[in-house]
Amino acid sequence: MALQGKVETEVEIKIPDDKFYNIWSKQAHHVPTASPNNVEAVHVHEDGSPEVIKEKAFLNDEDKSVTLIGFEGDAMQEYKIWKVVFHANPKGEGSSLVKVSIEYEKIKEEIPTPNNYLNFMVNVIKDIEAHHLKG
Repeated sequence: MALQGKVETEVEIKIPDDKFYNIWSKQAHHVPTASPNNVEAVHVHEDGSPEVIKEKAFLNDEDKSVTLIGFEGDAMQEYKIWKVVFHANPKGEGSSLVKVSIEYEKIKEEIPTPNNYLNFMVNVIKDIEAHHLKG
């Protein structure tokens, strides 16, 4: 079993790619409002158990991508490398296709692939979409 890997998925949302990117690049403080069941500041709540991860954000205005590099917190107890990338692409008619990926390196072989974190991020993307469409 490999210690390094990448998990990824795509999510279609009814928000233009520039608006989705703008939330991360200029309005990140709105993410806890948009996804209150999942994100409270830097505390992540999944299945009722709070987790904390501190990440440094790198923004690429040209291709509308956000890269989050984990450096401290619960995920870093299991993974040496933690890199999350959100990349929004226009789909047409005011919608986008958001690709989210996690590149990781496990500390030990028995650590699971971070599919639960990928599912969590999909939920956050959907919450952001719902929040934007409400408001």
